[in-house]
Amino acid sequence: MSGTPGTTFGGRRAVPPNNSNAAENELSTVELQSLVPRGFNPQDYLNVTGVHLFKERWDTNKIDHHTDKYDSNKLIVRRGQSFYIQIDFNRPYEPRRDLFRVEYVIGRYPQENKGTYVPVPIVSELQRGKWGAKVVTRDDRSVRLSIQSSPKCIVGKFRMYIAVWTPYGIIRTSRNPETDTYILFNPWCEEDAVYLDDDKEREEYVLNDIGVIFYGDFNNIKSRSWSYGQFEDGILDACLYMMDRAQMDLSGRGNPIKVSRVGSAMVNSKDDEGVLVGSWDNIYAYGVPPSAWTGSIDILLEYQSSQNPVRYGQCWVFAGVFNTFLRCLGIPARVVTNYFSAHDNDANLQMDIFLEEDGNVNSKLTKDSVW
Repeated sequence: MSGTPGTTFGGRRAVPPNNSNAAENELSTVELQSLVPRGFNPQDYLNVTGVHLFKERWDTNKIDHHTDKYDSNKLIVRRGQSFYIQIDFNRPYEPRRDLFRVEYVIGRYPQENKGTYVPVPIVSELQRGKWGAKVVTRDDRSVRLSIQSSPKCIVGKFRMYIAVWTPYGIIRTSRNPETDTYILFNPWCEEDAVYLDDDKEREEYVLNDIGVIFYGDFNNIKSRSWSYGQFEDGILDACLYMMDRAQMDLSGRGNPIKVSRVGSAMVNSKDDEGVLVGSWDNIYAYGVPPSAWTGSIDILLEYQSSQNPVRYGQCWVFAGVFNTFLRCLGIPARVVTNYFSAHDNDANLQMDIFLEEDGNVNSKLTKDSVW
């Protein structure tokens, strides 16, 4: 069989990369699936008049999910764990007659098979490890749901919609930023890959927002306090922006290993316009000396607002910002200082030192070093 090389169309439409949490594409408020008779009025069917997320710091959702420290007026929950919402309708909800579901969407090109479009079914009982919504109370025109997310779902900011079925198609709520929901990794959930079974360790490696970082030389060890600030206003969005800036596909953001690797790469500006510009020559023109930083907050907020790498950082600054990134997203982390760091430049797993005839080190041939 012969033919001219070219593009083969297999009946599928190519979907552009879905690699930005911030990018949006609104869902249609009406999806009609058949011919609609004259006089059809969506208001004649079950309609949503209000949605309540119980997102104050003192509400059960944030307390139970250990997200009450975040300085945010949005709902922030952890995956694999149930939370509550309330939906108000224009008339009493009748289970035998009415059919609706909650939908969560992330990114500009949502797809169900990628986990970026999540239709949450109404079920009689929640099943561990699966998305689901259970009606827990019905009061006149209001319904309270217990919603459980998958312990493997994408981590990020989701948009929420309520879809109601009619004989002629779907009626969906309009885009409402007030119902945006952040879903994070969950070290308290056994089904989550980041699960940590020690409560004291979770308290330290996830919830503690201050710490000590050691630096200096092994003969002269120094320490400095560091404000990780993972709960401060804007930091969660800045951490999500780091993954957007790396053009990390949204479908991979449920994997803590991939997220950690992307965060590690993006904490320095080399090659990928990441957060910090490194400088070790004691020349810090047009920037802040690494020793002047006392925390991650100003660095991350400046990076997001300017959309340019922040000047300047060194080892402990990179480590402090990376630790903030991980703890903010719910991945347990701590900073460890190593005082003998081998740089194996030729990847032969040994330190090669070339000497002159007089015993002095040949600096041109010797590329490996220990910091």
